[in-house]
Amino acid sequence: MGKAIIAIDLGSNSIRFLKMDCETKESIGSFHKTVRTADVLALTGVIDDGAIARVISAIKEAKEVIDFTDSTIKAVTTEAIRQATNAQEVLGYIKEYTGVEFEVIDGDEEASYALLATQKRLELLGQNPKSFMLVDIGGASTELIFSYGSESISRSFQVGIVTITQSLGTLDVIAQAIPALMNPLKLFCDEIYAKYGKAEMFLAIAGTPTTIAAMKLGMDYKSYDGSKVQGTILSRNDLIEQLGILLKMTIKERQRVVGVAREDLIASGVLIYDELYGIGKFNESMVIDDGVREGVAFSMCEAMCEEQK
Repeated sequence: MGKAIIAIDLGSNSIRFLKMDCETKESIGSFHKTVRTADVLALTGVIDDGAIARVISAIKEAKEVIDFTDSTIKAVTTEAIRQATNAQEVLGYIKEYTGVEFEVIDGDEEASYALLATQKRLELLGQNPKSFMLVDIGGASTELIFSYGSESISRSFQVGIVTITQSLGTLDVIAQAIPALMNPLKLFCDEIYAKYGKAEMFLAIAGTPTTIAAMKLGMDYKSYDGSKVQGTILSRNDLIEQLGILLKMTIKERQRVVGVAREDLIASGVLIYDELYGIGKFNESMVIDDGVREGVAFSMCEAMCEEQK
């Protein structure tokens, strides 16, 4: 086995771990857990003790699943920690109790990692679009990334499924608020299209797109298989259809399908996702089950290869 690295992505809703062999660029271990980092962020401006405890517990659990001792580790965290007034205190606690030191990355770095992971996956899927619009729908932010050949343009917006759900509450209120909340994303997209032309393809990553794709394929949370979700095409009608199915479920049924502690968030995510179809002027999107975690891993491996030259 070649030199192993571990990439960790602490997002606003979940924490994801990936161990990669840098020689083969293959995964040799992975783990993810819903930790709801941004659980009370919209209301209090802080990451609360419960969220900190869940993150620490998830890291300890990951260490039982993945061998950390033989690997170089890079841990990054995004919008929830960027927004939190107690960010440094939170990261200090996590480091003290787990030994893992997180780097807070900005929206541009987050977008570049998401883009790198997506480009690698498109190659594996045999896709070579001339241009694409990539969206990363997170818990506290949404990244909008445009790729036109060798040029990419991105921006991070403070619109996320956890913070919107908490600050607005009911689905009806969220649905009414979405067009105005997401108008800055529309203005950005219009600006990009005016300069470069409409993107050829719409790509979507993160929990909402992968969950809806999995539902369309007949999977639930336990039977979820990312390799089958890769490249799944979702029409705008698929979103509406799956949202309708979700809303008819009992809470227990919803938890079985989308996972515990996610059942109240996916519907909000679908509303954001649906609005993005309109913003980008698309009728369908391709779902990619890779993201910041994979981008961090690939960039670490590339840096390691450069060092060895």
